[in-house]
Amino acid sequence: MLLLLPPSETKRPGGKGAPVAFDTLALPVLAPQRSAVSDALIALSGDEVAAARVLKLSAKQRGDIAANVALRTAPTMPAVDRYTGVLFDALAADALDGAARRWLGRHVLIHSAPFGPVGALDRIPAYRLAAGTSLPGLPSLKKVWAEAVSGALATAEPAFVLDLRSEAYRALGPIPSDVSSAYVRVVTDAGGGAVRALNHFNKHAKGALVRALAEQRPRVRSLADFAGWAEGAGFRVEGGPDEELLLFA
Repeated sequence: MLLLLPPSETKRPGGKGAPVAFDTLALPVLAPQRSAVSDALIALSGDEVAAARVLKLSAKQRGDIAANVALRTAPTMPAVDRYTGVLFDALAADALDGAARRWLGRHVLIHSAPFGPVGALDRIPAYRLAAGTSLPGLPSLKKVWAEAVSGALATAEPAFVLDLRSEAYRALGPIPSDVSSAYVRVVTDAGGGAVRALNHFNKHAKGALVRALAEQRPRVRSLADFAGWAEGAGFRVEGGPDEELLLFA
């Protein structure tokens, strides 16, 4: 089983690891794309005014530009610890035991904009870049990443992929059609058999789901396996339209 998570806009600063090495991250075949996007982001961030405009940063967010400038030399930390926000707060990876964290390292990819999908325990620096940003000197991030990421996922040959990414990050790496997968949408009952999509609780529910998987570490090789585990673990999941999997919160 492979889980794909979205990143978070907010990140912890600092770190104690060596600078990022693109070919040591998960899916090392993506090293050329990682290098190209990172170099374009570093070049842009050398001009604070231009970077603030392209990255759509407020005055209070301009400090993030310095992190981009130091992207190749800054200290690193595991990706699952780097990201903060609702999903990662609910996951609370820093409070998991060693076995659960190792499970995250084997089964979870977090889809970043500058590095593509990285392993949960892969060490990355802080940065500021969103999926929809167009960097000078490069085509759209979708054109840079989509085909390359899909090919890398196909080569990895996962038995089953549970896609918890947002739509923006799904576009940066569609799951190949011949890979068994399910896209998770978090909803709540709206009455009369209808459902309503959630925002804040969408992220919290995804984080709680991943935490439960890491703690229980079930053997999941298909959607049926996952649905069976989810029911026993207290999660309500149902099939939805367009091959979606509805997770009720």
